[in-house]
Amino acid sequence: MDNLNKLLKLLRNNQGRGVKAEAKVDGDEATIWLYGVIGYDWLTDSGIVAADFVKELAGLNVKTIHLRINSPGGNPFDAQAMKVALEQHPAQVISYIDSLAASAASIVALAGDEIEIAEGGFFMIHKAMGLAIGNSDDMTDMAERLEKVDGVLAADYQKKSGQKKAQIEEWMKAETWFTAQEALDAGFADKIFEGKEAENRFDLSVFENAPEMLQSEKASVEKTEASELAAKEESDEDLNDATRDKRERKLAFVKRGI
Repeated sequence: MDNLNKLLKLLRNNQGRGVKAEAKVDGDEATIWLYGVIGYDWLTDSGIVAADFVKELAGLNVKTIHLRINSPGGNPFDAQAMKVALEQHPAQVISYIDSLAASAASIVALAGDEIEIAEGGFFMIHKAMGLAIGNSDDMTDMAERLEKVDGVLAADYQKKSGQKKAQIEEWMKAETWFTAQEALDAGFADKIFEGKEAENRFDLSVFENAPEMLQSEKASVEKTEASELAAKEESDEDLNDATRDKRERKLAFVKRGI
């Protein structure tokens, strides 16, 4: 249930922060902007879905496609469909991580024959999440499906980076955020291009290890409030312990008859 809440929060909190993926053609080149959450969310009626993306892509008769990415991720199956469609297109595909290619968006980025990342950009990978409702057999089935998805994702990351499988799995398990230089060193990017410091427009509080510089103002406030609440609870607990000790000493004093 916690993972479901995280997925719904990612979609709900980023409603309206993306746009439909549209292509702009200039001669024998085209640019596609993947700026938003990947996959349709029926709660918010938003998101960039694979069906629309692939349809737009199929209509491009160009030699080069510039894929501009700024996305917190979303549905891995939509992302995989987008990736396959890009790989099968006859044009050369260049992926540009303008700011953020997190979660499912990192999968789409791998479709590029060349991957470039802005010097202030981030690339993030993690294990797949999902929801299961039912008995223990249903939960076991879901776990097996997620393991299969993780295997596919790990293979894609490994193919691009040349890293060992164990290293990729470790990074995925830890929800690893790579800076531009780290992504280049790890083999997920081929080149760093000049760009502004990442200006995140998305709420990334759904993730465990999102860098502080990428936290939205709202998320930062929530994190601060949570820290203050935890501190208060800890303080109250200490106070209760002190009060309890005082009462116990008083009781012991009375019992001794002094």
